[in-house]
Amino acid sequence: MNTIYDSSLLLVDDNEDLCRMLTDMLCREGFRNVESAGSCEEAFLYFQMGNKEPDLVILDINLPDGDGFSLMQRIRMVSMVPVLFLSARDEDNDRLLGLGLGADDYMTKPFLPKELILRVTAVLKRTYFPPGRAMRQGEDGILQLGKKKVDFNAGTVSDGKESLQLTAKELAILKKLYENRGNIVTFDILCNTVWGDEYYGYENTLMVHIRRLREKIEENPSSPEWLLTVRGLGYRLAKEQGS
Repeated sequence: MNTIYDSSLLLVDDNEDLCRMLTDMLCREGFRNVESAGSCEEAFLYFQMGNKEPDLVILDINLPDGDGFSLMQRIRMVSMVPVLFLSARDEDNDRLLGLGLGADDYMTKPFLPKELILRVTAVLKRTYFPPGRAMRQGEDGILQLGKKKVDFNAGTVSDGKESLQLTAKELAILKKLYENRGNIVTFDILCNTVWGDEYYGYENTLMVHIRRLREKIEENPSSPEWLLTVRGLGYRLAKEQGS
């Protein structure tokens, strides 16, 4: 995404009137890509459709086929997308549970529309536009990997025909590998780069992000020539194809 307003937002709530109201409100504020889901299963489909993964999920707790806490745990098995709980349940235990599961924020209904906008914007800025994000890689922020061109400043991968957006986590992983190109970057270092000091337990999630990153930068993801696995140690970005 080039700006916060290009972010893809997913509203998960079975109250259709509320979803329409939130969609209208977010669109009036400038957000261009707002979609909604009314159940756990409908929401989880967004994480099984490749490049359609949202940049932020606004999640209710009480859903017709389950609860938001369980849905978030399922999402965390495949994605580290930011989650903001928006729920009528204002008990401290619910708030602590949501934040303890790794939610980025927790708001209760009823809410002030402007406050929701501010919190959504804050989460997106913190996740995707941290200070120094626009630092250029090399001379022009471009990394050429065979026929694929990575634009670090735009966060995209292009083959000349189509352009794919990198997620914030994918971009952070690729930047760290690029900074150490040709050398092994250990699992621990990559996890620490993406999740900070509290990275323990994210090794499997890292593998998911690596797989998705390969699907975007490799000609044949099942036989990678650029993002190479160093068994038992970590990963390495090849200086030349297959090297």
